[in-house]
Amino acid sequence: MRGVPVLPKSVPNHPHESPKTHQGLREHGWVEGKTIVVILKTAQYKSERLPELVAELVLLKVDVLVVATAEAALAAKHGTRAIPIVAVDPADTVAIGLVANLARPGGNVTGLSYLGTELVDKQTELLKEAVATLSGMAVLTNPANPTHSPRLRAAAVAAQRLGVKAEPIEARTQGELDKAFAKMTRMRVGGTLVLTDPMFGAAAGRLAQLAAKSGLPAMYGFKSHVITGGLMSYGVDLLELFRRAATYVDKILKGAKPGDLPVEQPTKFELVINLKTAKTLGLTIPPSLLLRADELIQ
Repeated sequence: MRGVPVLPKSVPNHPHESPKTHQGLREHGWVEGKTIVVILKTAQYKSERLPELVAELVLLKVDVLVVATAEAALAAKHGTRAIPIVAVDPADTVAIGLVANLARPGGNVTGLSYLGTELVDKQTELLKEAVATLSGMAVLTNPANPTHSPRLRAAAVAAQRLGVKAEPIEARTQGELDKAFAKMTRMRVGGTLVLTDPMFGAAAGRLAQLAAKSGLPAMYGFKSHVITGGLMSYGVDLLELFRRAATYVDKILKGAKPGDLPVEQPTKFELVINLKTAKTLGLTIPPSLLLRADELIQ
């Protein structure tokens, strides 16, 4: 049997990440327990555990490592040069040194990226469109996330273009989120851009509560935040990325080298708006923005 370990240390509140990958494997003819063995490991949002988990899987001599997020992907790359690695949803794969280039990754890593930095400009623009009076915004960032530095720079450039002042606000743990929003309130910002991050994903409901309590319109990168009460999101279908990961696993198990498989970038993005949250915030979303939304949550 083939062994495909999965390290879903990725954006939480998406309980079907792993099942989506399993679904994709079935679509390619791999039957769990018969033609493939799936070993599930999770770091429970504790980045320091990732090297240990990778080491455990390397000792098992698995055939493929499927990892989620930039931190997990980097831990896997540092842990093995021999086992093929399929990374799902890391942003800025070239910038953080995960692959040499997107077309020919080289080495033992390939997978799917979700264009985290490239989307920041559009996310900022949409937040400004939703809040016409926006003159200052907070950018919620986790300094431990290796992809956030380029995204902070992108947010600053986008905000300047729109005549908005962007202020980075840091939170390394869920316990620091209250302090972060208290700081936003003291600074009197008019909205916040929440950068995608595993810890922020795990705290999606809490983030929505804090934003509502602070009266802050917030933009997120994933729909899951809007489902739990966030105002709006613009980004990719994360679950679809996990389903697509199975295509890479299938090719590698059939002999393809990961370094020869281009890193796939999404071409479809969705704008989701929570109208109930907008009403709670006393915010009237412009009709032009509502018409462009892919989904409106009542």
